Amino acid sequence: METTATIAGNGHIAFIDGRAVREILPPSAAVDALEAVLSAGLDPERDSPRSRVDTGVGQFLQMPSAWQDSVGTKLLTITPANPALGAPVIQGLYVLFGGETRQPQAVLDGMELTNLRTSAVSALGARLLAAPGPQRLVVFGTGVQAWEHLKTFNDVFELEDVAIVGRRPAAAAALAARASAELGLAARAADASAVAAADLVICCTAADQPLFDGTLVSDSAVVVAMGAHEPTSRELDDALMGRAAVVVESVDSALREAGDVIQALSSGALTGPGELITLAELVTGKRPIPRGRPVVFKTTGMPWQDLALARAIVDAHPAVGGPGPGTSR
Repeated sequence: METTATIAGNGHIAFIDGRAVREILPPSAAVDALEAVLSAGLDPERDSPRSRVDTGVGQFLQMPSAWQDSVGTKLLTITPANPALGAPVIQGLYVLFGGETRQPQAVLDGMELTNLRTSAVSALGARLLAAPGPQRLVVFGTGVQAWEHLKTFNDVFELEDVAIVGRRPAAAAALAARASAELGLAARAADASAVAAADLVICCTAADQPLFDGTLVSDSAVVVAMGAHEPTSRELDDALMGRAAVVVESVDSALREAGDVIQALSSGALTGPGELITLAELVTGKRPIPRGRPVVFKTTGMPWQDLALARAIVDAHPAVGGPGPGTSR
């Protein structure tokens, strides 16, 4: 549901629930919103790092960001024991402030916003890097993010073949069946060798070791790795990292959190941070799109991305910013 609350002297603040988040901003529009703020000059290198507090049963995370007349933060709790209590491991809200006085504007469902922005960031990188035309997609993982990426990539690309790879073949088969039934995709369960025929590969796992042999990846493929967020974890091997052009959201965040990048630099598969290409450099044309070798897009998730989508949602919300998707400031 959607509700509003009065702010003294300043109108109202909206609560935008998960269903409204999805209705207001479809995946392709989310990708466009991310590209638009980078085109307008937002610099991810200046974004704030996330902060963490131990709660005794998990962690509390805050992800603040500011851009133009907007400032916002995502607030999340991570409680590993929650499933035994019938609750999600991750729960959260997004709080957006804006205007000349930076007054509170809206509170959004944090999890739906996260699911949308994570897959939209992956799709933006892939859209910039992939060759035009129908795509053969391989997805590693069978959880929430695998499903979210299937929905978003189906909205952004023409997918002619989809292969799902999971640790449990039954789970991969179930996700493939769901993708076929709900999204109309030609989807099937597969093993890791499917990367050899892929145009796009998405890694959506909690793996701490490489998922596949990087020598199998074709020179024209784009590999998105979004699952490993710690220096000691990785989804991609040195064979791929050493032959690929590597794109990141920001050099700063990659060197702090992206295990695939950190370990490849440590081993010498990557010679130095100067090899890394940023998403903003691609969007603004400051660095060319690499050709003739695979491209890896390594993501960790950054606060500016949540802010960009929260702004777009609030701008398009009929009770807050405007009549529908596409409304601009």
